Amino acid sequence: MTSPSGPSRRQVLAVAAAAAAAPLVAATPAHAAGAAGKRTWDLTLLGTSDTHGNVYNWDYYRDAEYDDSKHNDIGVAKLATLINQIRAERRGKATLVLDAGDTIQGTPLATFYAKQEPITSTGVKHPMARAMNIIDYDAVTLGNHEFNYGLPLLDLWIRQLGFPALAANAINAKTGKPAFLPYVIKKVSLGWAAPTLRVGILGLTNPGVAIWDRGNVEGKLRFDDMIATAAKYVPIMRARGADIVLISAHGGDSGTSSYGPELPNENPVALIAQQVPGIDAILFGHAHNEVVERFVTNERTGAQVLLSEPSKWGQRLTRMDFTLAREHGRWTITKKSATMLNTNTVVEDPKVLAAVRAQHQKTVAYVNQVVAQATVEMSTVESRYKDTPILDFINHVQAETVTKALAGTQYADLPVLSQASPFSRTAVFPAGDVKIRDVAGLYVFDNTLEAVVLSGAEVRAYLEYSAKYFTTLAPGAPVDPESISDPSVPDYNYDALSGVDYDIDIAKPVGQRITRLVLAGTDTPVADDAQFVVAVNNYRRSGGGNFPGIVKTQVYNEQQEIRQLLIDWAQAKGTIDPADFFQPNWRLVRDGVPVF
Repeated sequence: MTSPSGPSRRQVLAVAAAAAAAPLVAATPAHAAGAAGKRTWDLTLLGTSDTHGNVYNWDYYRDAEYDDSKHNDIGVAKLATLINQIRAERRGKATLVLDAGDTIQGTPLATFYAKQEPITSTGVKHPMARAMNIIDYDAVTLGNHEFNYGLPLLDLWIRQLGFPALAANAINAKTGKPAFLPYVIKKVSLGWAAPTLRVGILGLTNPGVAIWDRGNVEGKLRFDDMIATAAKYVPIMRARGADIVLISAHGGDSGTSSYGPELPNENPVALIAQQVPGIDAILFGHAHNEVVERFVTNERTGAQVLLSEPSKWGQRLTRMDFTLAREHGRWTITKKSATMLNTNTVVEDPKVLAAVRAQHQKTVAYVNQVVAQATVEMSTVESRYKDTPILDFINHVQAETVTKALAGTQYADLPVLSQASPFSRTAVFPAGDVKIRDVAGLYVFDNTLEAVVLSGAEVRAYLEYSAKYFTTLAPGAPVDPESISDPSVPDYNYDALSGVDYDIDIAKPVGQRITRLVLAGTDTPVADDAQFVVAVNNYRRSGGGNFPGIVKTQVYNEQQEIRQLLIDWAQAKGTIDPADFFQPNWRLVRDGVPVF
């Protein structure tokens, strides 16, 4: 059983036995000869990442087959078809399959079996365990979203897998020992006249878990630096017989973090390749980018380390190919390369579909339940740059929930502000029937509601930081809504506040944009020493996005999921009418002139 107390007995035995008793992956020699005419063999690594609960090629929010502007497809069932095709083409040759994490969160399917009918209560097998077991991965790395639903659910999901789950830098806070399996060394048969190849596979998860899921891991787990952890384990794996070393890492390659410097780097993969000797290739994820093939030179050895990231949601499959030769009793890689395969070129694997069909259908039925009637259509299309009713719906429910909870407390007389972000650019409440999937499409993350007290000065600083989302546009310059935001700032890191009235002057430099900040419905400026309760999601309150002033002790935290609060409010009212909650309170201006 995996727990904060350390790896399970099964996992410990897996490490101990890996070098001696791991399953053999059969292969036949490649018939191409090296430059010196030596016999060579080949190994292929197939990599997935950030599947985020996608099994079917299905958009649960639209209740239709998934499609986007580039006609991408999604889902583990599509990945399975590509993987099976490559295995069939390479029958008898060595092929490994790894995943770089963020697996059990991200769709209503995943949420249903974590929240509505959690596997920890029902004992059923998680749909992502069913799907991935059919593919028969060699290992999966834990992503930061694996921790979203708490350690008991994560533990059970790991035990439902038919292959190892790795996270070398997740450490038991009490014992100082690894909380999960750090690595495996897998025996791979390269076929005729070839000694066995031992492939070391190291898993690294993201240190941001300590912020993003503080409520689930604080005091139980710590998350060490990914670079330092690789530097620790790569020599150990080599000493224990690994001929080649592969890393499956849940972190991007940009070298930057979305949080402050108090935690290790969020996206250090290129730095790992550059600084840690002895690594042959890194499969990585987390950033949701498509990185087909990137080589990074190790600064100590001069070796070229191969990196690849296969986009998100099962849209792509990384393929890494290695040519190996045997020299002086040791294996060497003479050539390596990576390509990317698109899942929109294949049909879904019927075995994966069948394994998850009942759970998929149950989820579809759930999200199509009607919760309320909307008096008019409401959309997020303009929510990034205009105050819209649909975003005010979120803020109203959050503020109302916190206000009721704080009644009779020392904070009861403070004004309650609320924070919301435009998570989706396409969410719509249609006029008429509003279904659970419509609400889920508006609030796509499994955040919970919290509240803290901020001063007027802190509210201003918070809004100034949020306003960096917008590009600078001089008065009179053309305004294109599609390019009004800085592409380096994701939509989920732009916050609109309710409860105060303010202007954002996008002609001014970042840090000087909040030109009007007054108490709601008045002309009274917000004083620096004024006190406000701010309703905020747990991601932001824990430091996600690195907003100033918000990481402090909560005055409200009942672990209520915001999406469910929205559904419950709509069901109780029966009607979603903007007249009940829409209060335009912010606008974009240039020299005081409204942009829209």
